[in-house]
Amino acid sequence: MPDRPDYPALTRGQLAVLDRVNAGESGLPVLQRLVRLVQDVLGADGAGFAEYVAGQGRIIAATGVCEPAVGRRLSLAPLESVDDEFARLVEGGDPGHMSGARCMAGDTVAGSLHVYFGEAGEPGTEHHAVLELLAGEIGRLYRLGTGLPVHPAATEQADRDLWVAVTSHELRTPVTVIKGYADTLTNHWETLGDPGRREAVRVIGNRAGELARLVDRLLAAASDGVLGSSPAGPFDLVEALREAADELPADLRRRLRLVQLPEGLPKAYGNRDSIATILTELTTNAEKYSPAESTVELCVGVQDDTLRFRVSDRGTGIAPEHVELAFERYWQAEGGDRHHHPGAGLGLYLVRQMVERQHGWVSLRPREGGGTVAEVRLRRA
Repeated sequence: MPDRPDYPALTRGQLAVLDRVNAGESGLPVLQRLVRLVQDVLGADGAGFAEYVAGQGRIIAATGVCEPAVGRRLSLAPLESVDDEFARLVEGGDPGHMSGARCMAGDTVAGSLHVYFGEAGEPGTEHHAVLELLAGEIGRLYRLGTGLPVHPAATEQADRDLWVAVTSHELRTPVTVIKGYADTLTNHWETLGDPGRREAVRVIGNRAGELARLVDRLLAAASDGVLGSSPAGPFDLVEALREAADELPADLRRRLRLVQLPEGLPKAYGNRDSIATILTELTTNAEKYSPAESTVELCVGVQDDTLRFRVSDRGTGIAPEHVELAFERYWQAEGGDRHHHPGAGLGLYLVRQMVERQHGWVSLRPREGGGTVAEVRLRRA
């Protein structure tokens, strides 16, 4: 770590951020630039920002050694405690090497900015002053309100109204199709012939399966719970993922590539039954936003006290400002294949609910070269 902050880099970085804001850029991309700036100016190993909304904190932007913690919740506690909690998410992290500063938007705490110095040395007064300065810049971004907070707090009535609208809309389509084909079979059985009858039954079966999955999602989202969950315990993550992959729809199963599923990994701790649902949602989402002939890749690994698996695609990719919005209830990105993959915008929301109930976390990020990477981390048993 340099003895002093890189003040020329600080000036250049602040001007670059100001240019971006004046050009209309806002929200998470600008926030990410400021997080990168604090790491570069202070010569740190990593930096991150936790947004505080609705009684919780969540890491929504990070760089360097802090990047794997994106998506993780933090408790709203004294700043020193948040520093300690964040530091433990860094590989081999030492709480004594993390420093933080509150980001104030007027009288409201918008979040906290953290920087990890590793073994490079202790930060001095000037380092802390720069950290406070850039934390103030983030607070001003929140006062502007352009794309921030990333997780807006919806009112109870607005959430209820949206629930009714989405439920009625999403249920209507499969019910209408099932009823239409059932009426056709009833009224034209003799004239349809065997091929026509088989096609009608096939469509009814597909739509009934779609309806059943949709009802499960809606009920789970309504209760913020996980239906049919079994007790948590140690389990073989690779084995669970292989079994879940075998149960995917045939078209998706053909596109899935098991790139790296090593044997002999430590056991994960959590709800084994949830893995099938989590993998189905992540791979379906990847398929929805990818070209028809492209592949979806699955790999597994271990890091310190967590096991992680990644679902990667070569699709349209996810915009940086959407990596957290994608987990909001009912939110859907534009550009997906809605005709073949209809949905209520609940899949990723439920994935986050399931993973966090197992004390893990899930995140999305753009993939280098195009596409999206979804990463799930679970505790090591």
